[in-house]
Amino acid sequence: MRSYTKEEKSWMWYDWGHSAYSVIISTAVFPLFYKAAAEGAGVSAADSTAYLGYAISISTLVLALLGRILGTIADYQGFKKTFFAGFSLLGIAATALLAFIPHNNWELLLVCYMFIAIGSAGSAVFYDAFLVDVTVDDRMNKVSARGFAIGYIGSTIPFLVSIAIILLAEQEILPLSVTSASQIAFFITALWWGVFTLPMLRNVRQKHYMKREPRILTNSFKSLFQTFKQIKQHRAIFIFLLAYFFYIDGVGTIITMSTAYGTDLGIESTDLLIILFVTQVVASPFAILYGRLADRFSGKTMLYVGICVYIVVCVYAYFMKSAFDFWVLAMLVATSQGGIQALSRAYFARMVPKENANRFFGFYNIFDKFASILGPFLVGVTAQLTGNTSIGVFSLVILFIIGIFILMRVPEPGSK
Repeated sequence: MRSYTKEEKSWMWYDWGHSAYSVIISTAVFPLFYKAAAEGAGVSAADSTAYLGYAISISTLVLALLGRILGTIADYQGFKKTFFAGFSLLGIAATALLAFIPHNNWELLLVCYMFIAIGSAGSAVFYDAFLVDVTVDDRMNKVSARGFAIGYIGSTIPFLVSIAIILLAEQEILPLSVTSASQIAFFITALWWGVFTLPMLRNVRQKHYMKREPRILTNSFKSLFQTFKQIKQHRAIFIFLLAYFFYIDGVGTIITMSTAYGTDLGIESTDLLIILFVTQVVASPFAILYGRLADRFSGKTMLYVGICVYIVVCVYAYFMKSAFDFWVLAMLVATSQGGIQALSRAYFARMVPKENANRFFGFYNIFDKFASILGPFLVGVTAQLTGNTSIGVFSLVILFIIGIFILMRVPEPGSK
């Protein structure tokens, strides 16, 4: 990363550390750990997947409501990093706590998972908003995409260590139970996440802000309402957020529930872990590729490409029957999941007033979070009603179609 500034590098290192949560807790080890615990307690596969979906929905609802006020307060000088540090600490501490919860207490596992999700997503609100502080407009595609790219690579290191410990425990080469091995993986994740949060805390500062004033909380509520009116006045921002609401719903649902879905299809946990590891490796260069192609063809064009890939993913998922099909599905997701998220973040960052970045990113994340309530809830309800998770995944196609239709109507940055 020799061509990047110290602030840009420090900002990216958080992706490197935080992405360990994304793969080990959100996608891979924890879902398998939780599913095994629920199954051991007599909970059916469809019900346990549904409960996981409900837990995701509840945690995102809490953050969506809380994050808006905090995001507005964070526009004042000195608050952005404080809130970022607070949510990061919550997520890291709750991740470490997973290592000490008894495996037979699947309900407490879900509660702890919700706190981790709130900490992770909460820190992401302010992390995303820091993009306007660490770089300039014409570098945002590049920096945002590189952050996702190194995040994928960074996550593979603790993931590999965790997989090795779990597989060696399964083969009885290590004197550990699989449960203990998984709990060690949770502690490794917390440590990795914590260590690589430090450069962000030490080297990145809030450059764009409003001066502090009396009655910050009261004024924040007023500013929140004013920002909503501003968003409606900024036609491009408002339409983009509507489009983002729909297509990111499908993206987030597929990412967070893929492992539970694969388990329901009968794919072995070892196969799932290997597939997810390869997905992280493949996703890294594709995230960089999306950033470069966005500079050549425009960010919106590459968002179209990413959404179309996800439509194919949903259709293919409906017919998926074997581990090979899951491989194909995972590689399709790997080509676009980092790119679509990175370019959405960069596209939005170029559109918003920089001194109000936190409150605008607050709305960006509220659309993200409320979308994340709908998708998992839809899959959860459909799984329980039909006993078939595939139908729920297929239904996400409509969200991508609506998203791309609205995105076509987004004016270019700078338009009103």
